[in-house]
Amino acid sequence: MLRATLITGSACAMLGAASSLASPPLIQPGAPGGPSRTLSVEQSVALSRTGYVAADTSFMQHMIVHHQQAVDMVALIEARTDHDGVTRIGRRISLTQQGEMAQMRGWLEARGEPLADDDLRPGHAHGASTGGAQPAPSGHTGHAMADMADMHSDHSGHGGDDMHDDHGAMAATDPYTTPLMHGMLSPAQMDALADASGAHFDRLFLEGMIHHHQGAVDMVSALLSQPGAGEETALSEFLTHVVADQSAEILRMRNMLSAMDADQSHEGHP
Repeated sequence: MLRATLITGSACAMLGAASSLASPPLIQPGAPGGPSRTLSVEQSVALSRTGYVAADTSFMQHMIVHHQQAVDMVALIEARTDHDGVTRIGRRISLTQQGEMAQMRGWLEARGEPLADDDLRPGHAHGASTGGAQPAPSGHTGHAMADMADMHSDHSGHGGDDMHDDHGAMAATDPYTTPLMHGMLSPAQMDALADASGAHFDRLFLEGMIHHHQGAVDMVSALLSQPGAGEETALSEFLTHVVADQSAEILRMRNMLSAMDADQSHEGHP
């Protein structure tokens, strides 16, 4: 009996040692010159749960609408071009942004936040978030063409990133020519994109999507500039992914535009 007790005691000691090795203590460094402290698992988890602020919620609500327009832009590709590169990057953008939209909705739902911002009321987009090629109201056709001209006014530098900066007083007051938010296309631009086809569509799509992606990157930067915003762990990881993914796609689309310019130049000079 004594031998059995000793064996049992030895086994428990070994299990305890193994458990100790498997779960090393969690140490939180102290302030400069101050002592460190050992944290329990519960304390460690609590520290990792950084809270979110109202700006984070608004960002997610707005980015869902922003992403939806990119998906709507991609939906126009099939009937308007057979360019393999445009088709492939469009498919990737659509899949990625739909996945991110699901993540954003899940983030909001898990925190009991509404999926939509009251400031983005139905009808304000006039088709900008649905991608519908709605007929231009009387007198708006010129605005649509002027807006789309801005999208490809600088082919050498692909200046689509700044195509909304100086629309003048008319664009500031006309919802048909005014984007719902930074980085989005206006309803007029969506209509003009829907009316294009072939090489013209390819260029407008790429320049418009570059502008759209840059808008998303700018929205992240604007969020992070606000005190306490973007610090929650899950949100911080999401923001990092958005910036990295969309920045890479911007570079890819710029390269595609450069290749189109080179091909056009070559065709014009046999």
